[in-house]
Amino acid sequence: MSRKVVRSSKFRHVFGQPAKADQCYDDVRISQTTWDSSFCSVNPKFLAMIVEASGGGAFMVLPLAKTGRLDKSQPLVCGHTAPVLDIEWCPHNDNIIASGSEDCTVMVWEIPDGGLVRPLTEPVVTLEGHSKRVGIVAWHPTAQNVLLSAGCDNAVLLWDVGSGRALVELRDLHPDVIHSVAWSRDGSRLCTTCRDRRVRVIEPRSGRLLAEKASPHEGSRPVRAVLLADGKILTTGFSRMSERQVALWDPAHLEEPMNLQELDTSSGVLVPHYDPDTSMVYLCGKGDSSIRYFEVTPEAPYLHFLSIFSSKESQRGGGWMPKRGLDVSKCEIARFYKLHERRCEPIAMTVPRKSDLFQEDLYPDTVGPDPALTAEEWFGGKDAGPLLISLKDGYVPPKSREFKVNKSILEPRRSQPCPDGASPGALEKLTEDVRQLQARVAEQDRRIAVLETQAAK
Repeated sequence: MSRKVVRSSKFRHVFGQPAKADQCYDDVRISQTTWDSSFCSVNPKFLAMIVEASGGGAFMVLPLAKTGRLDKSQPLVCGHTAPVLDIEWCPHNDNIIASGSEDCTVMVWEIPDGGLVRPLTEPVVTLEGHSKRVGIVAWHPTAQNVLLSAGCDNAVLLWDVGSGRALVELRDLHPDVIHSVAWSRDGSRLCTTCRDRRVRVIEPRSGRLLAEKASPHEGSRPVRAVLLADGKILTTGFSRMSERQVALWDPAHLEEPMNLQELDTSSGVLVPHYDPDTSMVYLCGKGDSSIRYFEVTPEAPYLHFLSIFSSKESQRGGGWMPKRGLDVSKCEIARFYKLHERRCEPIAMTVPRKSDLFQEDLYPDTVGPDPALTAEEWFGGKDAGPLLISLKDGYVPPKSREFKVNKSILEPRRSQPCPDGASPGALEKLTEDVRQLQARVAEQDRRIAVLETQAAK
């Protein structure tokens, strides 16, 4: 009689452990916007969540230690004039966060150590280049001050945040709304999914299409995709019968998936989170009350289901802590900040081990906070993998870093006579830009006055 051989893996018994009630963040009014983003971003210093706000868009930033029931007067980041759709912490500076909004702008904010004591309405820089709402923001993983934004104008813009300029504009690659964008580990490639049901791998600086797959999943619902460390593509989507699926693809042979698994018939779009250190992928969707996790291996069948973490309440979104923010003494290999309707609950994913010693096999050197390249080097054509750090002695955050922005190019220029050869229309456009900027400043002043009046009451 043949016996089924169970595959050996140190991650077979990973389990999820929700935080105790006093370690959660309560009385947070999570945004009701229907946009399919995570609504949450977290780093070793701060937790940021997109929240309901009247008269514009806002998100909340809390020091990680500020758990429990929140004060109703908790100050917000509230400079956008329409709902915020996506937020992401800068990987190279834990005090810097970017936000994209329905007001067609991207804003970059600097959060003081210790968190906010008053509403923050003035971003460090406002990036204007999209003609429709901005639904995705994503920092470059290894180059300093390089930020990607994708909007409902079907454009992907790559910004040098230090100069406030979009140095690359990819406007003709996507014929419809972009559903997701993911960087490769070294930032040399992008993987996008679009409403036209195609997955694309792109060289970001030139806009050259490196690979393309039509209908990786046969259903009409949105697809999500991430690039793995070895260049393979992992996608989530729906079958023709609306069953949720996960698939693994080799970009050199996109005719057939390396592995495709059907999961269930829930309706939420599955968002993949990939951990290159453990080769694990976590799948969770809005409206789900569970997190599935898989391990990717070089040998067939390549994608192995490990387990599922289930709870009673469904999630509205959530964020993943960078590896340097985890508790290595407890063999914690991931931490998910799950958003409920009125609270945020951290969930630790842990490998059961009896030893208190540092487990080197669980924690290879991981991505550190230092950039490997400057923006100029990357836009000039240079690529580099992330600079790695050891977690053996725990992660010690660096001192707060100065965030440098060339203010002169962000300020409106004074009207000047048109130089020879310049079009008179250029002066009119500049004047209109200044007028719009002044109107926005006036609107922000009005909102500050309202907030100060409310605070005084």
